Amino acid sequence: MARAESNGPVGQFLEELDTPVFAVGFFIAAAAVIAFVLWPETVSGYMTSVNDFLWTAAGWWYLVAMFALVAFAGFLIFGPWGNIKLGDEDEEPEFTFLAYFAMLYSAGIGAGIVFWGPAEAIFHYDAVSPFISAESQSAGAAVGAIQYTFFHWGLSAWTAYVIMALPIAYFAYRYDAPLRISTVIAPWVGIQNLNRPIAKLIDILAVFATIGGVATTLGLVGSQFLVGVEWITGASVGDLGTIVVITGLTVAFTISVALGVEKGIRRLSYFNMILFTVVTVATFVLGPTTYIMTVGTEAIGAYINNFVTMSFYTGAAESGGGVSSWVGGWTVFYWAWWFSWTPFVGLFIARISRGRTVRQVVVTGVIASTGITIPWFATMGGTAIFLQENGRANILSVISELGEAGSGYPLFEALPLGGVLTGLFLVLVTTFLVTSADSSTLALGMLTTGGNEKPSTINRVIWGFLIGALASLLMVTGGVDALQQAAIITGGPFAVIALIAIAAMIVTFSSHEPLFFRKEDDVSLPSLEPETPDHDAADADPSAD
Repeated sequence: MARAESNGPVGQFLEELDTPVFAVGFFIAAAAVIAFVLWPETVSGYMTSVNDFLWTAAGWWYLVAMFALVAFAGFLIFGPWGNIKLGDEDEEPEFTFLAYFAMLYSAGIGAGIVFWGPAEAIFHYDAVSPFISAESQSAGAAVGAIQYTFFHWGLSAWTAYVIMALPIAYFAYRYDAPLRISTVIAPWVGIQNLNRPIAKLIDILAVFATIGGVATTLGLVGSQFLVGVEWITGASVGDLGTIVVITGLTVAFTISVALGVEKGIRRLSYFNMILFTVVTVATFVLGPTTYIMTVGTEAIGAYINNFVTMSFYTGAAESGGGVSSWVGGWTVFYWAWWFSWTPFVGLFIARISRGRTVRQVVVTGVIASTGITIPWFATMGGTAIFLQENGRANILSVISELGEAGSGYPLFEALPLGGVLTGLFLVLVTTFLVTSADSSTLALGMLTTGGNEKPSTINRVIWGFLIGALASLLMVTGGVDALQQAAIITGGPFAVIALIAIAAMIVTFSSHEPLFFRKEDDVSLPSLEPETPDHDAADADPSAD
């Protein structure tokens, strides 16, 4: 590394590269950008065809895989493996709990919930899920609408990230494995063999999924920002303005990630959580408080009671044997979107989880995060439905005119202090987008440098530019439909890799008794040393690799 530093920024960038992973990932991203520029209709058509196939033929797979992750996360919370430390037994966590939770939440899902918070429940209220036995825009539809937002953004969404993070953090902080997605196959190939083609392939898939997942989010939330500008100023930005604005946001998150976890991401995450809390509480107090509590309470009960059934619901009875269009367009899309985010969010959670136990990570990442998410969706969804039902704001009309991105602005405008809330919401959209994007850019840098925790600024700028360009083009050529298709396509492979992560934990964690771990105990794993034909477990030290 000293040689890289002596050669300046360019030398550091070239020295640190994992060339095959960077080159293939860069080529895929650049090719996608060029294809959208030259043949937008053709590319959109291919995306639609692939998306339709995955939706109809493999939709069930996304549902089954996600439920398996949730079930295993429950076992980690209540089982003995929850006591395993991600690091030395006497090692303290790198970050305080408040900083840890703020960064995890902001990076993991923040930008998405800002986009869909005011929009999703009102959609389900109008176009009711076949799973909910209620008429459109009825009281039953209101409960079912909020119930489904809890389902889509609750336990399942957060579980995928945590499952991917745990084996990576465990191998990295106990055995000095690289912070890469391919580290999940260490029990079978050995840490010293993570440069094999199969490992490179997994990391390349991780780059591909991250680009697609983050471009989806950047496009969705970027469109919300643009609609907000249009709503406040009355001026339409057009396609060129869209590209300019997304480029500006890309520059913002690139600067943030260049400052690093401590100066950039951590501080911005604190700001996000404070503003997020202010907007939620203000909307709850100034909005229909009693209605929010009444409908939200019933929706929580329905979510808990029907969780397993909803997890396996495909709508086959309504669709004639396949996955229904409602399930494909909502649940399958969301599950694929979460899977496409598992590489970078999993890596980011692993990066900040040193010194914590498995149980702490799962409880923070799944239970605490869901506990924060539910009040947001109950408040935003309940307020949107109440205003629509009582004629105080025609949110459905705004959505039909401006799209999903426009749902929040008439909602806040209809409340007391509407102008202030609208302005705060627009700021929240921006900062959450920047935080999610900069953590993903950091993860791409780690993936393409062999697990370097602090990849060079040039590396991160390159990925930031490509993600921003792809998001802009997706928005201009295909809008939300193209973004959703990109998420479903790129998330598919990581439904499989997430299950491999579970297998890695089962193989590894079952090899010792974590309840009775002591620092002086020998915890070496023979399975991590497949090339050593006959070694004494007492002498094995995988960290030497």
